[in-house]
Amino acid sequence: MQGQPAHAAARPGRARRSCRHAVRLRHDHEPAEAVTREESAAMTLDDGLLDGLHGWGPVPCSAGVLRLVPVRQERDLALITGWMNDPAVAAFWELAGPASVTAAHLEAQLRGDGRSIPCLGVLDGVPMSYFEVYRADLDPLARHYPARPHDTGVHVLVGGAADRGRGVGSALLRAVSDHILDHRPRCTRVLAEPDLENTPSVSAFLSAGFRFSAEVDLPGKRAALMIRDRALRRLL
Repeated sequence: MQGQPAHAAARPGRARRSCRHAVRLRHDHEPAEAVTREESAAMTLDDGLLDGLHGWGPVPCSAGVLRLVPVRQERDLALITGWMNDPAVAAFWELAGPASVTAAHLEAQLRGDGRSIPCLGVLDGVPMSYFEVYRADLDPLARHYPARPHDTGVHVLVGGAADRGRGVGSALLRAVSDHILDHRPRCTRVLAEPDLENTPSVSAFLSAGFRFSAEVDLPGKRAALMIRDRALRRLL
């Protein structure tokens, strides 16, 4: 959720075209019995830092039924690379270029310590968005705001123009932030830091129940710190 058409992207650096209407998920995007060694390691780490995100299951929202499916490079790289090369996304995520650029970004998380988990947002069986759920209190972001233990951050891009500017992004953000609060009892709030210049993104977070907390100077941008509080989730 960043700058151009509403709900394109939101990410700490600066977030394509949707294949939602062209590419259907096969059953391999559903939880599989067999997992790769890489996925198994990620799940083990995730259990400790993000309370087993891989097993949270689907979440209903006003746009349909959403599932966060952990990224597998061999299956998802071409799709995510295409999204990253959409001008509306590239303007803020700054990951346009060949597949190797996206691969390096994903690899850093997939081979990391589990503090950031990249996922496809699969809506009614169709991959149409990309999420990163991360431990904000363990992220460099924590140097720039008064972090609390178990603060959880979210980065998101909506892949296609057909899904932007009509409330889908806000519906996904509300659903995912509720999903995090439901499954991370130690987490008291969900955070995001879209570029302050990305008015559509900031608006989408506000519509999803986040509140504007502060302007924050981050490397490469001035961000709007957006917070969804557990205590206020039923009111906003």
